[in-house]
Amino acid sequence: MRTITRMQNPIMEYAWGSRSAIPDLLGMPNPEQKPMAEMWMGAHPKAPSAVLMEGKWISLEEVIRSSPETILGKDTARRFENQLPFLFKVLAAENPLSIQVHPDLEQAREGFKKETQLGISLGSPERNYRDGNHKPEIICALDPFDALKGFRKIDEIIALLKKVSSGLLDGLIDLLAREPDEQGLMRFFGALMSMEKQAMAEIAAGAAKRATDLAENDPAFGWVVALEKAYPADAGVLSPLLLNLVRLRPGEALFLPAGELHAYLKGVGIELMANSDNVIRAGLTKKHVDVPELLKIARFTAGIPQVLQAVGVSGGREVYTAPAEEFLLSRILVQEEKTGEMSSRDGVEILLCTEGKGEITDGTGAQRVQYRKGMSFLVPAAVKEYKISGRGTFFSASVPPITTRK
Repeated sequence: MRTITRMQNPIMEYAWGSRSAIPDLLGMPNPEQKPMAEMWMGAHPKAPSAVLMEGKWISLEEVIRSSPETILGKDTARRFENQLPFLFKVLAAENPLSIQVHPDLEQAREGFKKETQLGISLGSPERNYRDGNHKPEIICALDPFDALKGFRKIDEIIALLKKVSSGLLDGLIDLLAREPDEQGLMRFFGALMSMEKQAMAEIAAGAAKRATDLAENDPAFGWVVALEKAYPADAGVLSPLLLNLVRLRPGEALFLPAGELHAYLKGVGIELMANSDNVIRAGLTKKHVDVPELLKIARFTAGIPQVLQAVGVSGGREVYTAPAEEFLLSRILVQEEKTGEMSSRDGVEILLCTEGKGEITDGTGAQRVQYRKGMSFLVPAAVKEYKISGRGTFFSASVPPITTRK
């Protein structure tokens, strides 16, 4: 395949999903009001996209397998064993996702091998590792987007917890105050996660009651109240007081490295990650939580989260710089007096239009493809140049050249 082609992408229906965001983007009805949580654009074996070829929809997995260098580019095909190394998503959260962490590459390979040897099936709810890959990721807000990212400073955690403690939490707070370092934070968090359910229910209810009067001045307390209603008796109710609460404005992004606890609370965003489905959960979920594995994977360093801004490069293209080998997220702003142009390409790219309409033309001028809001396109490596005209906004997923990585 040597042409720009339309994509058809699977939609994942999870309970936390929005009933309107993805249908609005795609211009499709949702009469049954299904919670559409994610749209996957890629070749993940769990749910690969399809591309339109000669009037037929064909799995992107199959297309890549038939001609990896033509689709991926010679360098990407060589480095990533003829596999598309990223997974591109639209994420629409009406309710909070679980607090989670992702392994690094060595941990993923070791964990996947171990669980396979133990005979845990890939579909088992008790499985932590569904593949041997790591999962760094970046999320870019399409509308105001609330998230938790990394631990707060320890003195800040202690001060916030004291405001909502009903006495049952005092012992754990004292434990952290006596050992205000990474080891102490790990022990504190492990003890909190391992707490007996009835005690945790009382702590969470008491925290939510006290947080009600504090929510007006600090949204973290408002989230404690909301999370306790949704997940009573869950240690994750306290997570807004332990982790940094971030509100992204449209166009702002966060990079989530291996080992960093995080959760997406509410909003619609563009997500790009290494092609993996490995998740170790730490609360706000009814799914499998493995506390010993979590403590082994998570990093207990405190810090202020860095919010990423798009940096202009050329042709209306802006990039979000992140230290990932597998992916590069870009935004392309197309105006009528300016075109988005890309030349000297040597790798695969997926384009998603989030606003506007117009035309995409390949470098020869022989192929012209109309676009509108909600459409996505595969641009294979064999297409060396293209131009986007009209008026619109695109998000692009590609593989960064070796020379541009940090």
